[in-house]
Amino acid sequence: MNRFEGKVALITGGNSGIGLAAARLFLEEGAKVVLAARNEPRGREALQTLSFAADRVIFIPCNVCIWEDCLLVVEQTIRVFGSLDVLFNNAGVVYIDRTVVNTSEEIWDETIDVNLKGTYLMSRAAIPVMIQGGGGVIINNASVFGLVGGMGVAAYCAAKGGVVLLTKAMALDHADQNIRVNCICPGSVDTPMLQGEMEELGGIEKMRPLFAARHPMNRIASAEEVAQTVLFLASDEASFVTGAALPVDGGRTAW
Repeated sequence: MNRFEGKVALITGGNSGIGLAAARLFLEEGAKVVLAARNEPRGREALQTLSFAADRVIFIPCNVCIWEDCLLVVEQTIRVFGSLDVLFNNAGVVYIDRTVVNTSEEIWDETIDVNLKGTYLMSRAAIPVMIQGGGGVIINNASVFGLVGGMGVAAYCAAKGGVVLLTKAMALDHADQNIRVNCICPGSVDTPMLQGEMEELGGIEKMRPLFAARHPMNRIASAEEVAQTVLFLASDEASFVTGAALPVDGGRTAW
């Protein structure tokens, strides 16, 4: 039997990268999946790539920085699929080459709002539904930069560090309600967001080996590798794991 047969997973930022890879794996394991993201055209394209399970996946436009959007996504998830068992808070943004000196208030606010506030708002909407359903699992996408510092990404480090400790606080607050809360802390992952960073820094072909060299394994992760960790944390195989910040970084934070 598939590990997630009869389960419902809601994935923010589910229209590309790690979110889309996780959606595919959840569907392959029998789950029903809701993709939520701001970019509606890309969301519709993502649905087409998941046509093998068209009757078990939907896309709902959502800005995770807006409470009403988060509430609406959860309400529609329940209306369409009847329950919510797994929430993967994956939506995120990053601006590079930004110290606190040259980070505008606008960029600071957007970085904190999408990465940290969005995690809070979507969790706030989902947890009451999970409690009514007898429990659930939340996985937050943090970063190695939630565990260690990084140059030129001050706001991102602040946001992802907040996600790590928010994860731990939520795990404590909701353990007795049968809700497990963990976060993943990826290193460099081959996603559209990382490719955009590399283009900005001088081009993908030039920057790829430099990004790979930041990891002891000397390569960049695939989105599916990270998504497999998400599925593990969501599964019964991780039934005694909560409050963890799990590096998925090819050894980067071991240095």
